[in-house]
Amino acid sequence: MSGERAVPALDAEALVEAVPQLDAFERLEAETVLELPGPHLSLRQALAVADRAREAADSGEGVVVTTGTDTMEELAVLCALTYGGEAPIVLTGANRPASSAGADGPANLLDAVSLAGSQAAVGLGVVVVFGGEIHAATSVQKVDSTGPAAFGSPVAGPIGRIVEGRTWLHGRPIRSAPLVVARLEYRVPIVTATLGDGGDVLADLASSRDGIVLVALGAGHLSASAIGELRVAVQQVPVVVTCRTSRPSMLFDTYGFEGSERDLRESGAVCAPFLSPPAARIALLCCLGAGLDRDGMARALAPWDAG
Repeated sequence: MSGERAVPALDAEALVEAVPQLDAFERLEAETVLELPGPHLSLRQALAVADRAREAADSGEGVVVTTGTDTMEELAVLCALTYGGEAPIVLTGANRPASSAGADGPANLLDAVSLAGSQAAVGLGVVVVFGGEIHAATSVQKVDSTGPAAFGSPVAGPIGRIVEGRTWLHGRPIRSAPLVVARLEYRVPIVTATLGDGGDVLADLASSRDGIVLVALGAGHLSASAIGELRVAVQQVPVVVTCRTSRPSMLFDTYGFEGSERDLRESGAVCAPFLSPPAARIALLCCLGAGLDRDGMARALAPWDAG
């Protein structure tokens, strides 16, 4: 983005040319796939970008995807769930326009290319590099709307850093078997439990949607009425449940009131508490696009629940 009121203005080659330090990477190639603001990206286009990144990485070369920060975390999850190769796929972008006095894009792009070409990144899968930090694609979230430290991983923290082009890793992302996704255009809303919620919205949507992401309270809790509606809803559509807190985990057998975590886990919903609500939605879309049934979805999303 660039301009007095920023709009898409720089293609891939222009981005590379704007960072002279990238001249040190002799094998760097630039390709423009789309030029859209992040909020304009459709599900079909997002899958096309993920497919193109996977095809490029399958050649054995590291790949950098620059994309809008508003939907970067969702595109990252999509890439992660559909890619099983060894070469890294690194997403990055800018939280400030290129025309801004504090533009952060050049430093992020240089860090991302450095990681993508690093031997340490082999087998890493899909990550987001932003503000000098490396985040696993399935745990990263946008945590600051306008500042340069735009992304964090509240549930797990960053897995490493980039320091003057050098890579430091202290962890590696969870990687599941890649899903073969034919399409993503399914109707999957996110329904968030709130104070006084009786499950009415969940009930209304269950008969007219392809799946639902339910965001439970606390450590996996619902009202007595809402748990009843959930038991009915799972008979109609796949339901993936995560939690409302920014650092979630879902209990198993601590509380005993109606609508507690045990009732939720026994409802037939698929529990993925370590995915954020937007990540859980992308995961459910991928499962639907891969033709998985409820048991297949539970196996695919098991890495994001306590074993």
